[in-house]
Amino acid sequence: MGSVQIVTTILAAAITAVAVWLAVRAVLKMVAVIRLGQPAPERFTDKAARARTMLVETAGHTRMLKWGVVGAAHWFVMVGFVVLSLLVLEAYFEVVTPTGGLPIIGHWTIFGLATEIITVLGLIGILVLMVIRLRNRPNRPGGRSRFTGSTMWQGYFVEWIVLLVLIFGLVIRGFKVATDHFEYPLWATPVSHAVGAVLPDWSDGASVAALIKIAISMTWLIVISLNVTMGVAWHRFLAFPNIFFKREPAKPAGSGLGALRPMTSQGKPLDFEEADPEKDQFGVAHVEQFSWKGLLDFSTCTECGRCQSQCPAWNTGKPLSPKLLVLSLRDHAYAKAPYLLAGGGKDLTGEEKATQAQLAHLDVLSLAEGDKPLIGDAESGGVIDPDVLWSCTTCGACVEQCPVDIEHVDHIVDMRRYQVLIESSFPSEAGVMLRNLENKGNPWGAPQNTREDWTKGLDFEVPQVGEVDDFEYLFWVGCAGAFEDRAKKTTRAVATLLNEAGVKFAILGEGETCSGDPARRIGNEFVFQMLAQQNVETLNEAFEGREKAKRKIVATCPHCFNTLGNEYGQLGGEFEVVHHTQLLAHLVATGKLTPVQPVDGGVTYHDPCYLGRHNRIFAAPREVLGDAIEGDLTEMPRNSERSFCCGAGGARMWMEEKIGKRINVDRVEEAMATGAKTVAVGCPFCSTMLNDGVNGKGAGEQVEVIDVASVLLRSVKPEQPQGGRETAPVGG
Repeated sequence: MGSVQIVTTILAAAITAVAVWLAVRAVLKMVAVIRLGQPAPERFTDKAARARTMLVETAGHTRMLKWGVVGAAHWFVMVGFVVLSLLVLEAYFEVVTPTGGLPIIGHWTIFGLATEIITVLGLIGILVLMVIRLRNRPNRPGGRSRFTGSTMWQGYFVEWIVLLVLIFGLVIRGFKVATDHFEYPLWATPVSHAVGAVLPDWSDGASVAALIKIAISMTWLIVISLNVTMGVAWHRFLAFPNIFFKREPAKPAGSGLGALRPMTSQGKPLDFEEADPEKDQFGVAHVEQFSWKGLLDFSTCTECGRCQSQCPAWNTGKPLSPKLLVLSLRDHAYAKAPYLLAGGGKDLTGEEKATQAQLAHLDVLSLAEGDKPLIGDAESGGVIDPDVLWSCTTCGACVEQCPVDIEHVDHIVDMRRYQVLIESSFPSEAGVMLRNLENKGNPWGAPQNTREDWTKGLDFEVPQVGEVDDFEYLFWVGCAGAFEDRAKKTTRAVATLLNEAGVKFAILGEGETCSGDPARRIGNEFVFQMLAQQNVETLNEAFEGREKAKRKIVATCPHCFNTLGNEYGQLGGEFEVVHHTQLLAHLVATGKLTPVQPVDGGVTYHDPCYLGRHNRIFAAPREVLGDAIEGDLTEMPRNSERSFCCGAGGARMWMEEKIGKRINVDRVEEAMATGAKTVAVGCPFCSTMLNDGVNGKGAGEQVEVIDVASVLLRSVKPEQPQGGRETAPVGG
């Protein structure tokens, strides 16, 4: 060992020791913060499925590759980070001797070839990512950036570190080539040989370059260890457990879609018959009341902004950005952590849990963070502004886009639950809807004895459960389908088509009440459970004696479809629920319905969030339209899983949209830009919102918004009176 190698070895050992010590301290801090969260025992079920999903999503990059070039570039960088860590390890042998290498595999030609390929592809990948970040920088001229609000220096820092590590890996090899100590042939490592051809014959070059490579790598580790909220770096470690512990590992898309996470206290679902607000947690009032998985979510955020780029609220000038909400919660959690770890915090009655002695050593900033309200405006110093909380439509675009499976919607609704149930703080106009649900069983406040009025004028009888036992499907009409004029046309169209196809179905009539979707998504879990338990009891009675496979329900409203199919199981209601477009597609495919006159004029289809993104039903409505229309369906730029929300979800249907551009107007402009004369929908909420948007644009005579079922009916029975264009004003 020469004098140069003695110096490089000592320096490499010193910087590595510092970096490792800081990293261990950082990891212990992160673990301590995450453990402050509430229990979530359901996250430990089905470990085999969780492991499979984690490996598929990480190694296969299934979430990222949806983004094409950026996904492929990120995959090469990820593989480079994992595999080329072996070359960082090899650098420790090279600082000791310039001819050093990894034991055993270090001299294998296949190892040299593999690392050469990965290095080159990694270089290309990181350069692509750097260009993409620069082209999408927040201060660029024109357009909103998905990186707005991200800590940009951290992204630039990580990218430059990766680039320099890859470059110095080639420099080390180049010096070995120049000094004729390289073990791999030209055909296996052409780039390394090319670098070596321009480097001098310096015997200590490999050791010095190896020291620089180690110093760069350890500088990265030191910086991220001193910044535990640096998600752009820490996600490469935290993504693995975050994906492993996702809510539903078997789901092909975001596991936070579909059903909401039940309201829990100490990790157990809350039973309202026995719950006590002084002993049980009602929603989330403080950051430590999120589950530990929630705190892991916040820590894992990469600040990539894909959630933000797809969010309807953010894209129409609302203050909500799913990314910024998560970052605010993350920063608050880590700033509040010293206070919480010292024993501080408020109990469920609002009293301080810690003694003065426990808090005596804390600095003023930690104590101040402990006093911040989780929800509050700028004047009160709240972490999350109320306008942010109530701008969410729960459309799920953020969850679907997130590459590390953060469950934004669950966290937003948990905060809403506390605001509604304990603080009684929510947009005032939604109060009418909630009172109507409690008193009338529907959000419109319509009399229950008018639930069957939509059947009047039909040329066939619509049987009720109890009047007939021999029915294949229970037709869940829904509140909109029973009371809202436009939606009633869809209900009549579906009933007519089912009758035409010879499908035996029955309705509950006055026995049906609201599914509870708007109550649950605004945060009123109490009203939801009251309605849901009543419906589960009614449905179980209607299906008494049948196994699940024969407890079939068809629903026209995706919100009812989602609630009955995905959430009633939490309350003892197990049913096979289909959306009407699925059943209609099956009836056409099997020849029980035959379109005879294609509908012309150009048709585009709007994917409802709760049918498409939340429940992955994209094909069925398109199959129905494909059979019923003349020519091809014209797709909007944002369609299928990236469909843009209509603005009605999350109980927003009953709240005023006072900030920014109206979401429905944005969507209508996109639909009208296709040139289609008909906008087909599969949801009564979407129908209402898009019709309002069309009328607001003064295009009611040029563009018609109509349900898929009505389009099919016009094709199957062109002589059937359709009741005019679906442009009636909205009630409620």
